[in-house]
Amino acid sequence: MSRSTADAQKQSPLADLDDWESAHVADESGAPVAREGKKESEFRDYRKNVRAGVREFYRLQHTNQTLDFVLAKKREYLPRQRKVMGVWEAMEFLNTLVDDSDPDTDLSQIEHLMQTAEAIRADGHPRWFILTGLVHDLGKILCLFGEPQWAVVGDTFPVGCAYSEEIVFPEFFADNPDSKVAEYQTPCGIYREGCGLDEVHLCWGHDEYLYHVVKDYLPEEGLAMIRYHSFYAWHRAGAYTHLTNEKDRRLLEWVRKFNPYDLYSKGHTKPDVKALTPFYRDLIAEYFPPQLAW
Repeated sequence: MSRSTADAQKQSPLADLDDWESAHVADESGAPVAREGKKESEFRDYRKNVRAGVREFYRLQHTNQTLDFVLAKKREYLPRQRKVMGVWEAMEFLNTLVDDSDPDTDLSQIEHLMQTAEAIRADGHPRWFILTGLVHDLGKILCLFGEPQWAVVGDTFPVGCAYSEEIVFPEFFADNPDSKVAEYQTPCGIYREGCGLDEVHLCWGHDEYLYHVVKDYLPEEGLAMIRYHSFYAWHRAGAYTHLTNEKDRRLLEWVRKFNPYDLYSKGHTKPDVKALTPFYRDLIAEYFPPQLAW
């Protein structure tokens, strides 16, 4: 194998940007299942036997997502000087990410966003909830800004404090430089007990990025869905509760309510993008200005 080929594989360990989501599939009741139909009791075995590309993804993520890396990415991206565009334009921009190899769907990115939103809409949720479903993955445009997969998607976790065993593939943290910093390896680390998740640095990715882009425009329940939907160790396994406060505990139910729609809403019926576009353009205009800084 040539060095360039090996480097390319390490930059793109997954065949598909959304492959990591296959570890978090939910059935109609919201109980996690794998693609083979396994229930939660079998879920950890499935993760252990997951294909090599997903393991390599998490090896890279857990090795490279240090506190210094996260702070550097926040300095780089949170001034939001990369691009100016509206939400619909951002959806079209994201649509240039093509997931040809996804075995579960041939949907475009816009079709997948609409499918998520339509599932929420069908269940009679508020308009802001529907809109949250529509936009929640827009932070994946980080890939179009040149970020590697491990800095865009994947389960999120706090940096600057001890790693929970509830994080997928916790053994890969052994190669993270922060694992050798004693201050970072206590339960609270650089934080204080009960400080609240607003004060905690999660690893960098599309969730945190999009939260900062839209934080002035959506209700706090929708913002929590966006910011924490990949923080499985907290909202599914109950880890890191010692860092949470009353606000986090109140919003937790909304994050959990959102996740069945996020986990795998890809179905067999494509949404009619042309027919649905007027509804979603009006919904976007109800909450967002014509252009946002990205």
